[in-house]
Amino acid sequence: MMWTAAVLLLLSPYLFSSADKGSSSIADEDFSVKEQKPVVEVKNRDSCFIPCDLTVKLLRDEKHSICGQLQQSLLAFGRSTRKLMRDVMEEQQRALDILSTQVTELMAKVQTLSSEVQRSNTEMYSIKPVQSHGRDCSDIKDNLISVVPKIPSGIYIVHPEHTDSSFEVFCEMDYMGGGWTVMQRRTDGLMDFKQAWTSYVDGFGNLAGEHWLGLKKVFHIVNQKDTRFQLHIALVSYDDVTSYASYDDFRLDNETHFFSIHLGRYAGSAGDAFRGYDQEQNQDTAPFSASDVDNDGCNPSCSISNTTVESCSLQQNQTGWWFNQCGLANLNGTPEDAEQNHGQRMSILWDTWRQSGIPYNIKSVTMKIRRIATNN
Repeated sequence: MMWTAAVLLLLSPYLFSSADKGSSSIADEDFSVKEQKPVVEVKNRDSCFIPCDLTVKLLRDEKHSICGQLQQSLLAFGRSTRKLMRDVMEEQQRALDILSTQVTELMAKVQTLSSEVQRSNTEMYSIKPVQSHGRDCSDIKDNLISVVPKIPSGIYIVHPEHTDSSFEVFCEMDYMGGGWTVMQRRTDGLMDFKQAWTSYVDGFGNLAGEHWLGLKKVFHIVNQKDTRFQLHIALVSYDDVTSYASYDDFRLDNETHFFSIHLGRYAGSAGDAFRGYDQEQNQDTAPFSASDVDNDGCNPSCSISNTTVESCSLQQNQTGWWFNQCGLANLNGTPEDAEQNHGQRMSILWDTWRQSGIPYNIKSVTMKIRRIATNN
């Protein structure tokens, strides 16, 4: 290094003069001095030549220079590190801002789409009652067909003859010519059909979805003067196989007679489960039963598949139906029955609809009624 060369140049005269004086002590001296630390030399100032001060000064200056350079390097490194961290944080913040903006835009789009879907569903099912009165859905269709090219399905207000008040019903205007009043619909299994007598009399559920219209309302519709109604039952299996059962005459007795059912001639592809295969299975003319009103003909009990049954409603998960010693039909059955009745199949039941002798597992069903022409 430069300072070493300078020290040698400054010391050379003294070294040569010492040799001329013939000081043998220096020549014979062990060079251990070179192994001693400069700090020791500085402390024993009496044995140090004058140039030692210069050497110490040069070393101190270089030390200070190195320390200064190191400090400057550390400061520069700190500044560059802080700048780098600041740049990285700013870049991440910009990326987060962009993502936040995109998320906000996507949420706005989702909200818009949800509103459109909700509006479409509302329009599709006409959730708000259409203020077009008639005695039933067939009457509404006949009144509107001349002024409305396509009558939508949805919730309408009807006022049957000889009734004190109006009520809402769901009218199917697209199925098989339209004019159908839906009296029962099962689609997704969300509605609990384990209901007491009063619920079956008054009705329950959502008219736009799963529901039971109510025995009293159905009675008022089908017992109007000079009218005749047909009953149509549409079935869909879990394999998406469709079938139906239709009766060309359908009416109910009043509540005093527990809304007994009366059916006309059968037609269809699902079999006549209402009447079954023998008189013991015949549910035609049977009164309606519920878990708390027992009219099922099991007095005091019935034998069903070698099983003693005291109440068909309780045996079929507390649902209501026109039971006659239980029978082969119960479109109000619930899927939980199979677990609660030790493996017996007691869900939506239409036992005459079979494939290779095995009853279909029914996914959905709709019971609907429509006015038909009379002979009068």
